[in-house]
Amino acid sequence: MATDMLTDVLRHLEALVAFDTRNPPRRIGSDGIFDYIRSQLPGFDISVSDHGDGAVSLLARRGQPTRVFNVHLDTVPAASTWQRDPLALHVESGRAIGLGACDIKGAAAALLAAANNTAGDAAFLFSSDEEANDPRCIAAFLAGGHGFTEAIVAEPTGCEAVIAHRGISSVQIQFKGEAGHASGVDALEASAVHQAVRWGTRALEFVESQSHCRFGGLTGLRFNIGRVEGGIKANVIAPSADMRFGFRPLPSHDIDALHARFAGFAHPRAADRYLETFRGPPLPAGESATAEERRLAARDLADDMGLPIGNAVDFWTEASLFSAAGLTALVFGPGDIAQAHTAGEWVSLDQLATAAAHYTRLLS
Repeated sequence: MATDMLTDVLRHLEALVAFDTRNPPRRIGSDGIFDYIRSQLPGFDISVSDHGDGAVSLLARRGQPTRVFNVHLDTVPAASTWQRDPLALHVESGRAIGLGACDIKGAAAALLAAANNTAGDAAFLFSSDEEANDPRCIAAFLAGGHGFTEAIVAEPTGCEAVIAHRGISSVQIQFKGEAGHASGVDALEASAVHQAVRWGTRALEFVESQSHCRFGGLTGLRFNIGRVEGGIKANVIAPSADMRFGFRPLPSHDIDALHARFAGFAHPRAADRYLETFRGPPLPAGESATAEERRLAARDLADDMGLPIGNAVDFWTEASLFSAAGLTALVFGPGDIAQAHTAGEWVSLDQLATAAAHYTRLLS
C-alpha cells in the first residue's frame, strides 16, 4: 500500500511541476493547474476565486470539516543554474527533483493522493500568491464565513509540526541630501548616502542588542539590509539614497515598536520616506501572553493529531495569517526548507511517503 501511495504522489507531483506557476511573473489564471486539481478531487464541493494579478484560490470541501489544509501552488523563478528542465519532474537517488517539488507542490501531491484514498471530512485551500508577498488569497478566505477553527499550512518542515516561527517585515527608507561638490566642508552631513550609512550602523548596533530576546526556541532579531542605491559619482555629494531592508521578529516582539526604533535612527532632516512594504505576523500571532496561549493550543493540536513536534523555525509562513484570524494554526509538510528556492530543488521520496501517510491517517 505504501508503494502504491508513493506512486500516486509522484504521478500528481509530475503533473503539478509541469504547470508553470512561477511568481513572478505572476501569470497564473484560474485554469491550468486549478483545472487539474479540480479533476483530481471527485466528491468535493469546489469553488475557484480569481483575486486578480495572478492570485487565484481553490477551496475544496468534503463533508463537514473544521480543519483546512493550505498549500500554495506558485513557485519562485527558476535559477539560471538548473542543469535540466525545472518543469519536468526527475526522480533519482531517492529524490524527486523539480521546481516547486519541495516548496510546496510535493505537499499538494501528497494531499491529493491522500484525499483519493480516504472518505472522511476534508478541506483544502490551494492558493497562488504566497511567493509574491501579497497574500490576497488567504485574506479573502479569512474575510469570508469559512467556518474553520484549525489550519495546517503544508510548508516543508521535515514532516514535523512547527508551532512557532518568526514574523517578517520589509521596508523602503529614503534619504535626502543636497547635491554639491565633494570637496565642500559640508559633504559629510549633506550626503544622503552618508546618512544611509549612519542609519545602517545604528540599526545594526540595535539588532545586536536584541540577541538576548527569546521565544519558543528562537533567539534574537533577524535583520538584513538588502539593497542600497544612491548618489551620482565620487566627486558629487549624493542628493538622494534609497535603502531596502527587512527584519524578522520573534512572536514576543512588538513590530510597531521596532518600526518606531528603526525610523528613529535616521536624522530628522535626512529622512525623506519610511514605508513598510510588507508585513507578515509571527506564529503564533498576538500579544506576548496571547501568543504563548496560541502556541500551547497548537502544541495540543499536534499532539491530538499524533504529529511529531519540531523546533521553531526562522522562515515565515502564511500559518501566521490564520493564527492572527483566530484559528489554531501550525505548519506541517514534507521536505527541508534548505532545498526550497534552490537550483535542482528536490524533496526526498521518504518525506513524500511519510507526509502522505500522515495526511491519509488524518483524513480517514
